[in-house]
Amino acid sequence: MKPYPKGDERGWPGWQFASNEVEYPGATVDHLYGSKYLHELYFKADKEYRGRYSVPVLWDKKTETIVNNESTELLRNLQTAFNTILPPEKATVSLYPEHLRSKIDQMSEWMQRDLNIGVYKAGFAHSQDEYDKNVLPVFAALNRLEKVVAANGGPYILGKELTEIDIRAYATLIRFDPVYVQHFKCNLGTIRHDYPQLNNWLKNLYWNVDGFRETTNFKHIKENYTKSHYDINPKAITPLGPFPDIEKGVETDLTKIKVGGVAMSAVVELEKQLPG
Repeated sequence: MKPYPKGDERGWPGWQFASNEVEYPGATVDHLYGSKYLHELYFKADKEYRGRYSVPVLWDKKTETIVNNESTELLRNLQTAFNTILPPEKATVSLYPEHLRSKIDQMSEWMQRDLNIGVYKAGFAHSQDEYDKNVLPVFAALNRLEKVVAANGGPYILGKELTEIDIRAYATLIRFDPVYVQHFKCNLGTIRHDYPQLNNWLKNLYWNVDGFRETTNFKHIKENYTKSHYDINPKAITPLGPFPDIEKGVETDLTKIKVGGVAMSAVVELEKQLPG
């Protein structure tokens, strides 16, 4: 998909595929039906569809319909849905291991509310009071994550195993410095400056773990926001920085890394209220 335009306030016409007429580096075309817009697939699945034309979409080629378009459910379901046709060594891979499920469930609740969705609550605020209220939990969640990474010794958030928590956090933190700091005004701190443990964790995933760097495109990430939200950025100018997009150099011994965070009193008080 092209990262922009994504449609008006009602979501119309929505996400657009690349084509011979509309090219964009790294964007894909609809190889099945040659659709120009994603909404064409939604209407193909349901002619009476009245919702938003969101991504991601899992499409069943055989029945020609949408199976699911909810990212959290897809993250969970795709881990087991195709085990019968995968090699045994792949079928046993799990991002939701049984012995960590209680921790994953507890962390997912506040991380989704305060961080993954929290940046949008701050960024799309319609008043100063609404923004002030919603930006604080974002950094309370980051403060807590910083401590969790350090306490578990890495290389992943919960220790030696890559889990759903890493996937959820990566999707937000890889965008944080390039987009959310300036575009959504989440500028009480930055990952690379104020959160050394999270910055090291992020660098490790990006540079050392298969699948992360290959599916990260900073041009797409930036322009998805800066050229779509005209009420926030009316001239659609995309900042060049930060440079580099993500730093190099990963420390494997986390005891050598400072545990950072934003020490603003209101943030610290909210952090204390998080469970765990």
